[in-house]
Formats: sequence, structure tokens, C-alpha cells
Amino acid sequence: MAAAIANERLGRGYPIFYMTVPDLLDNLRATYSLESEMPYDDFFNQMRNAPLLVLDDLGVQTGTPWSREKLDQLFTHRFNCELPTVVVAIVPLEKLEERLHTRLTDSRLCRTYVVEENSSSSPSYTGGLGLELLKRMTFDNFDYKRVNLSPEQRENLEHAYREAISFAQSPEGWLVFQGVTGCGKTHLAAAIANYCLQAGKPALFIIVPEFLDHLRATFNPESQVSYDQLFESVKNAPLLILDDFGEQSTTLWAQEKLYQVINYRYNARLATILTTTCSLDEIESPISSRLADPRLSLVLNIMAPDYRTDLRSNQKRVARGGRKGR
Repeated sequence: MAAAIANERLGRGYPIFYMTVPDLLDNLRATYSLESEMPYDDFFNQMRNAPLLVLDDLGVQTGTPWSREKLDQLFTHRFNCELPTVVVAIVPLEKLEERLHTRLTDSRLCRTYVVEENSSSSPSYTGGLGLELLKRMTFDNFDYKRVNLSPEQRENLEHAYREAISFAQSPEGWLVFQGVTGCGKTHLAAAIANYCLQAGKPALFIIVPEFLDHLRATFNPESQVSYDQLFESVKNAPLLILDDFGEQSTTLWAQEKLYQVINYRYNARLATILTTTCSLDEIESPISSRLADPRLSLVLNIMAPDYRTDLRSNQKRVARGGRKGR
């Protein structure tokens, strides 16, 4: 609805400024850099005095003193000047900082609409590697006929295999693989990447905890890659594969960075694959709501157990057979 307001005003030729709160704070931080094309004061004043400002996803940002101060300055200025502002909050208003809460609930200036979630329409699904090993994960060596699976599990695994091939042939939309460790989700995601790379199409495969570690490392003065370079390359990859989502540390900073990647790619409709051992209920709602959007995303819950159980079962059968032979 906020985006619809922005588009309607733009369609009528009126200027608007639309940005998510985490992106706003990131861009504001970036103005401190000597390489910034826009000084801090110019950017902040542009936001403070925009004829119409649309701020999306208030509540996702990290709650540092600096971010609280900047948001307070922004909202206070626009409140006092009674400048038109649209705010999308992903948390109840009473959970916001007191000063923000006071301004956003002032009946003389603000109108608040609570959009209730329809829980029945929100589907619930239950559900490290070396580069050389990833390269060897192809469709040709993926075993979807594992002998120790039940017929239902084998059919489910073959369905995931067919969907993965279809996606690799035409990478569009989002594909989410859920399941326990060792069920085959990383193999299928890597197989898609290898298929695309062999066809001359770009694909970026990243393991989420390692990506966040690399992102933190860019703050080191000795880093050869800047934060912006790494972050933008991930956000804008034509095909991005996020492996082991949910295994990362759950700091506010990590949540914010992953949200920014997910939200950007969701809005830009960029092809994305995600593997996770988590159910959607276990993932933060600003992210899970995008992963569950049936207009863009296909969620596949792989029912197969860890393939290592097959290996152990086969080893036991071989051992028993050997004893009988003796």
C-alpha cells in the first residue's frame, strides 16, 4: 500500500522519496566516507524535507544509539513541520522508542491502520563445504532414488530434483529448499549453480554465515574489498544462492544485513535460491513473509533424512553379510 501511494504520486508528476529504514541508515553512514558523492548534511536534509517521504520497514533496523538519534531527528523535524509522511512499521507501535511512538500516534496529525495477518494463508513448512566439493555436486550424481527411502520420501525427493532442473533451465523467481542436514538441499542448489555456470550464465553461491563474516571483515582497514563492493555484488547478483540460511548468528546487525539483501532482491524480482533447516515460522517475519509469497517463491520441503543414514545402513548390511560368509 505504501508503494502504491508512492507510484500514484509519481504518476501524477509529484516528487517522492521512498526508502526502507535500514537502507536509509546505511546510506546515511556512507556519507561519512571521503569517497561519498553526497555530504551528510545534503543527504539528511533531502530526507528531512522531502515533499513526501515513504519509510518502509520501521523496526527492522539495529537499535544503536546513533540510529535512534538519526530517526528521532528525522521524525521530529517532519512532525513539527507537518510534512506528509508514510510509515510502514513491522512491529507494534507501542514497541517503538517512546519519542517515535508519541509522534506516530498523535491523532492531530497521524492516522494509523493495523493490517491484520491472515494466519490461515501463511503456509508453514517443517523442515562449510569446500569449493571443490561444491563443484562436484551436479544433477548427474544426485541420487533421488535412494534405496532406504519410503515411496513417499522418494517421490518427494524426485519432485525437488525435477523442480531444481526446471529452475536451472530458466532461473526466474525464488526457490526455497527446506529439510534436515544431509537431505540433499545443498546438492540441488549447487547443481543449479553448476548448470548455469556451464551454460555461461552467472551464479553466485554463498554460505550465509561465511558471507556475514566476510562482510564484517570489510570494516578492517586492511581489507582489500570494501563493504559496498561486497554487499552490492551479493544484492545484485543475477542468480544468488544463499546456503545454510538460519545457521548464522542472530545478532541485530546480522538480521538487518540479511533483511536488506532479501528485501532488495524481492522488490527487484531477482532470481534467488535459499536452503535452510528452519521452518518459515522460525525465520524472522519480515524475511519469511517474502519467502512464502506464492507469486514469487516456490518452497520445497524435502522429506528425506540425512543421506549418511543410508551409508550407515549399507555398512551394517555389508558387515552382517561378511560375518555370515565366514
